[in-house]
Amino acid sequence: MRTVLISGASVAGPALAWWLRRYGFRPTVVERAPALREGGYKVDIRGAALDVIDRMGLRDEVRRRDTGMRLARFVNSSGAQLATMDAQLFGGREGDDAELMRGDLARILAGATRDVEYLFDDSIAAMTPTADGVEVRFERGPGRTFDLVIGADGLHSTVRRLAFGPESAYLRPLGHHISIFSVPGEFGEDRTELMHPAPGRTVGVYRTAGAADAKALFLFPSPERGPDHRDVAGQKALLAAAFGGVGWRVPRLLDAMWEAPDFYLDSISQVRMDHWSTGRIGLVGDAGYGPSPASGQGTSLSLVGAYVLATSLAAAGGDPAAGFADYERRMRPFVEVNQRLAERNLKGMVLRSAAQIRFQTLMLRMMPHLPGRETMIRRVTEPIRKAATAITLPDAPAPRPA
Repeated sequence: MRTVLISGASVAGPALAWWLRRYGFRPTVVERAPALREGGYKVDIRGAALDVIDRMGLRDEVRRRDTGMRLARFVNSSGAQLATMDAQLFGGREGDDAELMRGDLARILAGATRDVEYLFDDSIAAMTPTADGVEVRFERGPGRTFDLVIGADGLHSTVRRLAFGPESAYLRPLGHHISIFSVPGEFGEDRTELMHPAPGRTVGVYRTAGAADAKALFLFPSPERGPDHRDVAGQKALLAAAFGGVGWRVPRLLDAMWEAPDFYLDSISQVRMDHWSTGRIGLVGDAGYGPSPASGQGTSLSLVGAYVLATSLAAAGGDPAAGFADYERRMRPFVEVNQRLAERNLKGMVLRSAAQIRFQTLMLRMMPHLPGRETMIRRVTEPIRKAATAITLPDAPAPRPA
């Protein structure tokens, strides 16, 4: 029996567990949180990732959870409308692309892996590779030995730190921080993204189709030295200070922040590594090659990476050296082209000056009246479409009983 411990129960972890189980492995997922994480922003599934969802038989369920977003409205400090943009252009969506809340996708994947063992409220404390496995010591539960260990535990991966060293060697900050949290639904407008650009800072709030609450988004330059990613009180104080004096609904949003059950703040950073495995330990998704939220491709990379890793291991008969080598050969070009999107996108997400804001607003106002509007939209979305389809998915081996 080929046993695999997967650290992380967000997107990459359950997706990997689904495919490994199909190929006859016996996966176990360990998650530090006491239950499935419900929070998060809206995420896109495009190109090859949508093909993976199809192969899992989950497209209809994903479609039922679509955000239904229609447009973005840009407003000034008093709330007056400056310009609008339809969802197709604002989100870079095209054709069959899907958009849903990260929490909804996590629930779909968890529901599809009900027969997989999940260990909530625990985490890996230590790993000791042996000749034929990895001895794992958990923070809470009894130790166990697994044939393979895979880190699917995000930007601040425990598996990466234990197996490859401190995260400072692999994180590439892009100069900005992002914060996301839930706020009362009254702050948002149905299926509309409200955006307030200020020099060097951007605030957004939206409410998806049928949602009772809304989501707030803050983007701002990274401080020289910020609080630890586990210091929630310090993070909230940082955000409040960063947006002090900003108008529109910002003071009320910051008031709501203190009671938000799903507050998130972190640097916008990429993970850059020369290799994603060592011995019987490997990485998938953000833990190995997070492209940052600015790319818009983190979820797609996680879904595709999970499929390719599982398929490569299955084709190699579970041999870690051969399986990990094939996985990296197939995935690295796809990762690189998607990571390149981040810096390009970030330039349009946070504008540095009032003059840049005025120019962007003017262009958005003119766009509906310009000839060749559809051609312009395709030019904007083309880099995203090319990146999302820049991999040929390997054929899936025949299913094997566990």
